[in-house]
Amino acid sequence: MTTIIPYIVGLVFIAIHFLANAFIPSGKVQRKKWFSFSGGLAVSYIFVYLLPTLHREQMNIEDPYLHLTMESEIYFVGLLGVVVFLGIQILIRQNYVSHLSSFWSAVVFYALYNALVSYVVLSLGVSGIQAVFYTFAIGLHFIAVAHDLWREFPEKYNKYGRYVLGAGIVAGWIFALTTNLAPLIKSIIFAFVSGAMIFNVFKHELPSDEETHFPTFAGAVVIYSAITMSLKFFFEW
Repeated sequence: MTTIIPYIVGLVFIAIHFLANAFIPSGKVQRKKWFSFSGGLAVSYIFVYLLPTLHREQMNIEDPYLHLTMESEIYFVGLLGVVVFLGIQILIRQNYVSHLSSFWSAVVFYALYNALVSYVVLSLGVSGIQAVFYTFAIGLHFIAVAHDLWREFPEKYNKYGRYVLGAGIVAGWIFALTTNLAPLIKSIIFAFVSGAMIFNVFKHELPSDEETHFPTFAGAVVIYSAITMSLKFFFEW
């Protein structure tokens, strides 16, 4: 935590929640290409960076927990992240009381998600060009999630929601700065957040068949994957 880079990443994430809708073009074709590009990057990030990192976290489990490992526990925690986030979203939808209660339930839910992502960024200490690619992929992911909330609750999101989501990122910073967790606990949090992110990417960022501009989607996959894999090879991420 000696580098300033994670703090800059967090500030970028906060700014994204305030300006999310300014990044998204208004034209139908341009919007289709934008979401296709964003979805391609998000999927590439999952398969090229996130899943290999989960594997590394599984392999890094040390004594006294090593005898408990079956080479799948971290992945199971990631699966729990998918199940928990899906379950909470279903709970929010099925227990509809009012438009206002649904808004606050969704915003608090995603503020917690932001706090976990912020904690992971700061605790992992990403730096240099790795931080740039991390911020780019996660930033587009945050834009997609924030846009979905804005589209469903436009006035309330602009008035309250973006501030609460930004506060979630700050809360993650504070937790990372004031709490020194064991490496295994950090791995568990990373795996849980990864599962939640995988769920959110496939729910929010992959456009439907009718809304996908496939050349843009495929181009984003190829470009982001090629650059990331090359950098991983040369810099041994």
